[in-house]
Order: sequence, then C-alpha cells, then structure tokens
Amino acid sequence: MYLPPAFREDDPAATHAAIRAARLAQLVSATAEGLIATPLPMLLDAAEGEQGVLYGHVSAANPHWQSGPIGESLAIFMGPDAYVSPSWYPTKQDGGKVVPTWNYVAVHAYGIAEFFRDPDRLADVVTRLTERHEAGRSHPWAVSDAPADFVAAQLRGIVGVRLPIARVQAKRKLSQNRNPADRAGAIAGLAASADPADRALAALMHPDAGRR
Repeated sequence: MYLPPAFREDDPAATHAAIRAARLAQLVSATAEGLIATPLPMLLDAAEGEQGVLYGHVSAANPHWQSGPIGESLAIFMGPDAYVSPSWYPTKQDGGKVVPTWNYVAVHAYGIAEFFRDPDRLADVVTRLTERHEAGRSHPWAVSDAPADFVAAQLRGIVGVRLPIARVQAKRKLSQNRNPADRAGAIAGLAASADPADRALAALMHPDAGRR
C-alpha cells in the first residue's frame, strides 16, 4: 500500500481500533494456481504475539486453505470511505485548481496463514467471534444456545484460520494534506451527507477526534 507520510498511521492502538471497527476482512493469499481471496470476519487477539494474531474460519469446501498458500497472506480491513468533492474547498475560488479525491481508512496485515481443524480450537474461535458480534444486543445469541451435537456437526464443516501479524501497514487518508479551511469544508460537506458512511468519515476527520 502506498503510504505518504501525511497519511501513515504508526500507532498500534489506532491500528488495532481500525481492525476491530472494520469487522469484515479480505484474506488474500498467493497459491500455485494464482491469487485467491476470501471475505471473512476476523477476530484480533492483541495480547498474543508481538503484533497481535488474527483468527477466523472458512468453509471446509473453500479451496483457499486447500490450495496451500505460498509465503505471506494479506488481511485487508477497510474503514469508512467517501468521495470528497472539490466544491467543498474554499480554495476552489482561487483559480479553480482543485480536484476530487477519495478519503478512507485501511489496514493491511501480513503474516503466514495457519489452518486448523481441531474442534476445541474451532469452538473457541466461533464462540469469541459470536460474543463479539452479539455484544450490545438486547437478546444476544450464544453458541451454547444450539444443541451440542448440532454445533459439533457444524464445526466439522469449517476450517480455522490463524494469522500471526508479522507486519502491518495502516493508512488514514483524511485530507491531512489540505489547508485547514479546505479540510473544514470537506468535513462539513461529508457531515451533511445522507450517507452514514460519509458522516462516519467526517467524524474521524474532525479535529476533536484527536488524530493528526
């Protein structure tokens, strides 16, 4: 990922927060047959390993794990993104030398993917993922709500993924390269949008968000 200094995020806490907020990842691996990608929710265990470990699972029928990934795999996490109109920039009035851009938050986590079928490890991953995404619901569902024999049968149909993070690239492209007036104009434009993703990005760009 191209990382101009103004957009580079080096704070591990901010990177981990972006991974957790993204929820769904794209796991990409190189194989002898070419690239293969699988969208899947991944759980970050920040306390494991030097830079954290990602966990998830794929269908046992998915060729991603069967094809034998070569070298590192890449987990891509995307945060809010939005089109930024040059019409929001006050400098548009100064000769019109402005162009559109796209703001976004993205994290690329690299590591050697490990696949496993141990039922106890799979149950742990499925339980932790479920607890994470059921949190905050008035009537959260739990894995233990389903019959044990049914859960065991379901676990036989999936394969766990463990990705120890060897290196990470994080980018917050939030108009840091624009002057304060233009950035304020972009924030106002996005904040007024009917699209929730636009408004979420505007909140990240706001000075009160505490980021550069």
